Amino acid sequence: MSKKRISSSARLSGPSPEQIRRRNLIIGVLIVAAIALVVVIAVGMARGGNQAANNQSAKAPVPATSNQRTNQQATSTKTPAAQSTASSQQAAPSPADKSAHQVIINTTRGQIVLEVYPDLMPITVTNFDKLVLSGFYNGLTWHRVLDWVIQGGDPKGDGTGGSGQTIKLETNPQLKNVLGAVAMARSSDPNSASSQFYILKQDQPSLDGQYAVFGKVIKGMDVVDQIQQGDKMLSVKE
Repeated sequence: MSKKRISSSARLSGPSPEQIRRRNLIIGVLIVAAIALVVVIAVGMARGGNQAANNQSAKAPVPATSNQRTNQQATSTKTPAAQSTASSQQAAPSPADKSAHQVIINTTRGQIVLEVYPDLMPITVTNFDKLVLSGFYNGLTWHRVLDWVIQGGDPKGDGTGGSGQTIKLETNPQLKNVLGAVAMARSSDPNSASSQFYILKQDQPSLDGQYAVFGKVIKGMDVVDQIQQGDKMLSVKE
């Protein structure tokens, strides 16, 4: 019996080795490209997340401390709402304090007039008045200036100094960390306030109950807005 042969026209056709090699090469290239694309997307998302976190951190209030040298170089990202000047906002009304009196700060940018409340904050105002009357603040600088706060009263000029004496933390529910508020700066120790004080250019309710607010600006918020780091308090007097 003769063997039957399958004619060439009847054989099953298939890819040649060269075609298989090219197909595998193309598939390999596509896989590598897909992996590279996934990596690029992942890196981009990670960078975007880090940038968002940094922006949020920049906008978050930083408590007004008195011993952090890095505060001089701190910056803050302004939101559209924060870009409007503080002087265009409405400050909180003055609390009832029959002993309230004024303190005038003459700066290189102009005059700032404070109202302080000894009945509501006796420990803090007594300490502040003593320093004012002794001429302690005359010639000192505003060593910390951010978009939401200015801070001064450090004889060293770098955020680490004080008068040599500290006072106990004192708060009053009538006095909040609002636009124009004047309060004592301190370190992480609640009872470490000395001579440094800050003035708010924006409301900062997260600081309520943590810092001794003892007064407010009643005139010169436009001057507060203009203060630059290193500007001097030419004189502070009652």
